[in-house]
Amino acid sequence: MVQVVIQPSYGTPEARRHWADTLTRTVPFREAGLDATDLAELTDAHPSGRARFWGATAQHDRRMDTLEAGAVVLLTGRKHVLAIGEVGHSFRDPAFARHLWRPDPARCLWSNVYSFRRYWPARIPYEEIWALPGFTTGDNFMGLRFLSPDKAAVVLAHTAADRRGAPAADDETCPVVV
Repeated sequence: MVQVVIQPSYGTPEARRHWADTLTRTVPFREAGLDATDLAELTDAHPSGRARFWGATAQHDRRMDTLEAGAVVLLTGRKHVLAIGEVGHSFRDPAFARHLWRPDPARCLWSNVYSFRRYWPARIPYEEIWALPGFTTGDNFMGLRFLSPDKAAVVLAHTAADRRGAPAADDETCPVVV
């Protein structure tokens, strides 16, 4: 079963800056000082040397250790699923995370990073997700959430049409439409 993750990603000014930095457009990674294993995995998933990235803070290390290539991530904000991504490579590299997002060290330390080998801009209202079996009306999807297999299957079926279309190209700019 394909993993499905719901991750808030557009709710704060800082998150919106991060989105603009690493989701609106792809980011070059070959010269970023990655270790050899992660560089090889990223290059295999993204031969162009560019990828869209997102991540999670150190408090999510244990869950992020289970994130697999091919997992589907719903990126949320403004009461919508704003994008759907398919994970290319997931790894822990706090220095690379700081390179990508330049967070305020007093507020938040990012350590987990994952790339998207496929990425689709979306605009799915929360109400559509709430209407699916197993979901709760009014749930604002706060915090990183790995879905149960039953909920994952429902979400995958519901988003299949969105994911059938051509994903964003590496050179395509994908601004959020809210």
